[in-house]
Parts: sequence; C-alpha cells; structure tokens
Amino acid sequence: MSKTRIIALFNQSGGVGKTSLTMNFGYHLAQKKKNRVLLIDLDPQASLTTFMGLEPESTTKTVYEAVVGEEPLAIHPELIHSMGLVPANINLSAAELELVAALMREMRLKNALAPILDNYDFILIDCPPSLGILSVISLVAATHVLVPIQCQFKSFQGTDLLLRTVATLRKGANKTLAIAGFIPTMYDARTAQESRTMKAIAEQLSPLATVFEPIPKSIAFADASEASIPLALYNPKHPAVAVLKKIALSLEKLQ
Repeated sequence: MSKTRIIALFNQSGGVGKTSLTMNFGYHLAQKKKNRVLLIDLDPQASLTTFMGLEPESTTKTVYEAVVGEEPLAIHPELIHSMGLVPANINLSAAELELVAALMREMRLKNALAPILDNYDFILIDCPPSLGILSVISLVAATHVLVPIQCQFKSFQGTDLLLRTVATLRKGANKTLAIAGFIPTMYDARTAQESRTMKAIAEQLSPLATVFEPIPKSIAFADASEASIPLALYNPKHPAVAVLKKIALSLEKLQ
C-alpha cells in the first residue's frame, strides 16, 4: 500500500481560495473508487465545515478535542460527497492560547492522525490564514504543502514569508515536507496587473515546485459553496472544473 498523502493547503493570507480548493480537490480525488479521502477543517472560522453542509455551532465533536485534548479524531460518521470530514467550530479559536504551554504541541495533529493513516489514501488539511500554531501543527503533520496564491501583487509578495516558514520546518520538525505546488487563484486574464503577477509567479516559483494552471475567477465557486456542493456537481460544464480535475490528477501522482 502506498503511503498516505497528507496535503496541507496553506497560505498565511486569507481569501485565496484554500477552503474551496480543499473541498473540490478532495471531491475529485474521491471520484477514483480506490481513493479514500479525509478532509480536516483546522480553521477556527470553520468554513470548510459549513461548505460541507454541517452547522459548526451544532457540531459537538470537532478537531479541537484531538489537538487540545488529545482525544481520537472526531470524524463525521457519514461520508459527504464520498469524503470523510473532521469538522471544526469556534472552540478552535481558543486552541492557539491553550497550546502555548502544551508539551510537544507541534506534534498534536501528527499524533492524532497516526492511528488512522491506513484508512485513507489522501488527507487534505484546510489551514487557517495565519502563521500560528494551528498552521504549524498542520505542516508538521503533512507530507506535502500546497500553496494557493491569489493573482494579486500583494498576495504574491507574502510568499517569501510562507517559504521561510516551510524552510524552517524542514530543518527540524518535518524534514521531509515537500511542496506539492503553487496554485494561482482567482485569475482574470483580462487584467494587466494579474497577467503580470501570473507571469512573476511562474518565473519565480517554478524552480521550487510546479506552478499549476491558474484557477479562473468566478462567482460560481461561492455559489457552489453556498449550496454545500463541489463545483463539479453545481455546474459540471464550468471551465474551472477541468482545471481542478487536472490538478487533482497531479496530486494523485505525488510520492
């Protein structure tokens, strides 16, 4: 059996599409019958939990109990669109403070995942938009980090800090962490600034890892999320679906 690919979707900037991509890549990976997929919501905003059709306020068992209380991961009892889910709610916002003095806090998620690794081929983690402890425990647990970057100059500028964080973790807490690639998001080719930023992303980041085809800007992503379904089910003919499928195929080939 090949090892479980644990992919953290991470960018310390918010609004780059991490949550939507987590849900959609998970869905496309799960369409291959042999792939068993688990999504983990590690963002206190609990957007992934909401996108998957659950109400965070009504969810009593979440990822919080695993990373703070060291309890077994609270996996939602039913598959949602062929995917497992570890939900989150507002309780997770307290985890940053509660983990400050915790022993071996960086290992909390990695340890929680260890007993279930044989049950899944892919585990996708929706990281919070910060460089705090929740992101750190995600990157320590991950085999790969996948970086969405909004096609805006300011968002691209923040990539240096992100890469320094990954490099620091590679020196100690997770020496085998690999960059799965960079995904330009919300791309509008009609905008000169975004075209320039897209070119800069390709030129400067492709030596480090794959720069995938950009995800086009579209209100359809928000509409699909509001309907709590992946884009491929909401609008199968949307041009972004083909891009998502292509990237998911590349993720499936990760070693």
